[in-house]
Amino acid sequence: MRLLIYNIRYAAGTGPAFHLPLPGAGYLRSKRRVLDEITNFIRREDPDLVGLIEVDTGSVRSGFVNQAEYIAKHLGHYTVYECKYGAASLNNQLPIVRKQGNAILAAPRVNGERFHYFPTGIKRLIIEMELDDVCVFLVHLSIKYRHRQEQLRHLHDLVLAAQKPVVVAGDFNTFSGTNELYLFMRATGLRSANVSSLASFPARFPRFELDFVLVSREIDLIDFHVPEVLHSDHRPVVCDFQVLTLTEITQRGERTGIPLLA
Repeated sequence: MRLLIYNIRYAAGTGPAFHLPLPGAGYLRSKRRVLDEITNFIRREDPDLVGLIEVDTGSVRSGFVNQAEYIAKHLGHYTVYECKYGAASLNNQLPIVRKQGNAILAAPRVNGERFHYFPTGIKRLIIEMELDDVCVFLVHLSIKYRHRQEQLRHLHDLVLAAQKPVVVAGDFNTFSGTNELYLFMRATGLRSANVSSLASFPARFPRFELDFVLVSREIDLIDFHVPEVLHSDHRPVVCDFQVLTLTEITQRGERTGIPLLA
């Protein structure tokens, strides 16, 4: 299975023009050309599963185009999306902002999806999607360290409650990389697919490992790479993996002397 994670920054583009005429002004305008470039890139990567961070679900900024549905249509995928702030947030009352969300796109072998919300932070959405043999959580963690730690504690409980092998992926905003995630990964038994600690932000000259794919020990990692594309301020990350059968897990444990289901 191929998983692609991409913070697309509402298809607003990148470069010096993003901050004209004022810093951050680019957040108020989306470009169909950029959306098409993102869509074509994703289609070329041919993923089975896509996690999109910072999608516009149909505001005036995007010309009332739901970017998640637009990309999914061109991939032939099922999609689920939601505003990332939570129903009680004042952001849900603001133009443009209330259409800012995250999305998961998948081939139509989906058992169900659920929306969870962190108790702290501004960006609170957790999308849980259940496939035949794996459960995927898509997150966009807070930019504030204290809020991130509280969010990881909440996410820990969701991971342990899952009845299938787990993938937790998204934009973690961890500027110290896996150092900040060490205790979370130890407590959940998850490991990073990015074994080489490849950076994904900023896109032009990446220095920080912000975008993660964390997987259960029952998941066998085949490949992980960070494509050199500049459609957003983040680069996407792509992970190829397979979920091991019980027999494969047992055999691997016997070979290594490490019981994978312990």
